[in-house]
Amino acid sequence: MVTDDDGATMGTDGTGLRRGWTTGACATAATKAAFTALVTGVFPDPVRIVLPRGQRPAFALAVELLTRSSAMAGIVKDAGDDPDVTHGALIRSTVTPGEPGSGVVFRAGPGVGTVTRPGLPLRVGDPAINPVPRRLMREAVAEVAAASGASTDVVVEVSVDNGEEIAKHTWNARLGILGGLSILGTTGIVVPYSCSAWIDSIRRGIDVARAAGYRHVAGCTGSTSERTVVELYRLAPQAVLDMGDFAGAMLKHLRRHPVPRLTVAGGVGKLAKLADGHLDLHSGRSQVNNRMLANLVGEAGGTPELAAQVLTATTALGALRLCQRAGLPLGDLIAARARDTTLSVLRRSDVEVDVVVVDREGNIVGRAP
Repeated sequence: MVTDDDGATMGTDGTGLRRGWTTGACATAATKAAFTALVTGVFPDPVRIVLPRGQRPAFALAVELLTRSSAMAGIVKDAGDDPDVTHGALIRSTVTPGEPGSGVVFRAGPGVGTVTRPGLPLRVGDPAINPVPRRLMREAVAEVAAASGASTDVVVEVSVDNGEEIAKHTWNARLGILGGLSILGTTGIVVPYSCSAWIDSIRRGIDVARAAGYRHVAGCTGSTSERTVVELYRLAPQAVLDMGDFAGAMLKHLRRHPVPRLTVAGGVGKLAKLADGHLDLHSGRSQVNNRMLANLVGEAGGTPELAAQVLTATTALGALRLCQRAGLPLGDLIAARARDTTLSVLRRSDVEVDVVVVDREGNIVGRAP
């Protein structure tokens, strides 16, 4: 159970969905509890922390262990109503005295990854504990030390039970984070279905690709388009971005941190939305515009009868099949219009852009070179 300032359980984000707490917030609470026990002999339970925006949630401890030379506390992550792969994970922090003058030293315990490639906001060889969680843990240690007169020279080892297995469902391996999960969070709060972790992974993927010197990256809407574009261009895994529905997030980060060449690849439905100017391709937030598709058919010389059929087609793929039978390259038209949208967001003439449209089997059904 996690409570807010007045002792109530976690609130909602305004949609009726429960918000949750990041791995960084859980690690901070576990660190504060463990360090308090190390210097006082007593674990605070629940333990209250301060988040970057001033919220003061309190976390109940799931496990605790105190020895003569160390203290360990663990908290079960509650992601609220967000479909987070780390929901229910046990985040542990073990605190031991450090060398005089060392300050707070972070180590990756079992289930927490290690950075092996440049491009992330951490050095190669560092534990995958992001900068904001590190700052929160340092502040928690300083708060306890100020109240007790203890030294802030400590070693904080963060671990996640079964973290290495959970990490297989994340981008970590592609980003060069090996051995487990990352300890994440910039606000400490998980907003349900905000997909902030996914968007952050897209940004970090671009940063890692640039740091590795890749001059050509591909943003793909799913695994089918990813397989197609890798085979087409022989791209390394680190040059392929799983943008999913978040075309806008990818393009805006590339606008600030460009690469010489970008391929956008996806299914005909997703890219039809991009062609219509949508940057969020999720079915709940954008729809295929049949009127736009029918207009493309008309502009390309298609018959009024074909345009009328496209206008009433139930799916973008269905519209594509109608046009294929009529010998009209709707896939190419969608790709060209999607390329226009991409270039308008990038606002750069020095990024070479091509678009690849695929069907459900991964066959290329449209291209804009």
